[in-house]
Amino acid sequence: MDITTFPLGPLQTNCYVLANDGQAVVVDPGGDPAPLLRHLEAGGLTLSVILNTHLHFDHTAGNKALSEATGAHILANDADGYLMDTWLGRGGDMGLPLVPPYTWTNLEPGETVFAGTGCTVFHTPGHSPGSLTFYFPDAGAAFVGDLIFYRSIGRTDFPGGDLDALKRSVTEHIFTLPPETRLLSGHGPETSVGDEKNHNPFFGGF
Repeated sequence: MDITTFPLGPLQTNCYVLANDGQAVVVDPGGDPAPLLRHLEAGGLTLSVILNTHLHFDHTAGNKALSEATGAHILANDADGYLMDTWLGRGGDMGLPLVPPYTWTNLEPGETVFAGTGCTVFHTPGHSPGSLTFYFPDAGAAFVGDLIFYRSIGRTDFPGGDLDALKRSVTEHIFTLPPETRLLSGHGPETSVGDEKNHNPFFGGF
């Protein structure tokens, strides 16, 4: 699979386009999807699905426009649905734009196929109750949203956050992946399972 990164929106959230055999998946379109649409057209790619790691506004702002432009449906976990009643899901606070309303289909953890390649969906709460991780073994990559970053972890002080749950999610679902697995986060540079397992300061002795 080919993976391209697009930092989008006011918080420069990493949005990812996965391409495989003419099909594409978008993970977390957090802003104006125009660059994504140009990329899809230039590559002759058909967008099959939009995946949300969680439903915070900076990961979903482009959901509606991208879905309407391509016909792709949106998948997320219903445990984050309560966020639609808060500024964390709607935006609009601190001068941030409102997120256009969108609809999604509930996605539960398990084995599935996106863009013709296998994906394991993990439920990885902590940053939010409905946070998901998308692991594509053939690509050697896991899309972790704001669960874990290079040498850091996602915030747990927002409503619905839980530090102990986040640490369990990482140790049970992320650190058990092959050490060379790329971790593609919602913000900042990519890292790897082995690197974070050995050097992330939040997991010493957990």
